[in-house]
Amino acid sequence: MSKNPGLTVLAGPTAVGKGTVSTYIRDNYPEVWLSVSATTRAARPGEQDGVHYFFKTAEEFDDLVAAGELLEWAVVHGCNRYGTLRSTVNAAIAEGKSVLLEIDLQGARQVKEAVPDANFVFLAPPSWDEMVRRLVGRGTETPEEQQRRLETAKLELAAEPEFDHTVINDDVRRAADELVSLMGLTPHGR
Repeated sequence: MSKNPGLTVLAGPTAVGKGTVSTYIRDNYPEVWLSVSATTRAARPGEQDGVHYFFKTAEEFDDLVAAGELLEWAVVHGCNRYGTLRSTVNAAIAEGKSVLLEIDLQGARQVKEAVPDANFVFLAPPSWDEMVRRLVGRGTETPEEQQRRLETAKLELAAEPEFDHTVINDDVRRAADELVSLMGLTPHGR
């Protein structure tokens, strides 16, 4: 089965740097349309509504689910919900844009059910120790939440064979360029 060049799904374990790679692509590859997820979690410092996420109340998120307006959604780390608005993704694909969904593993599995010909890319850490260092180093979670995320990450790493491609996030620019290449676009500077 040939892959849909219009839709690429990027997933990987917590703290692997999905957001960092996606931000690099947003800032350096305007030809890529980066889907903005809806979430019930609170904004982190510097995050803007509609740019990094659509921040929703639990009630607003429930309404989106009930109306079938999410391509995928999941409860992540046992507390917050994240989802992808179906309408924005479909509109971008219809306009011929290269769409990148940066989502968690549960969401990637739902998209695989809904759009099996999408291009699925697993972002992997260079090592387990580096992933732990990144999670602890960002300082945005309590020690209890860090431990819960690391337990989740062990399960998420085991899902790598479910994906079409793996990109190692050892250097943000290199990983972003490889991902863009897998999307069928030409990386800058090549």
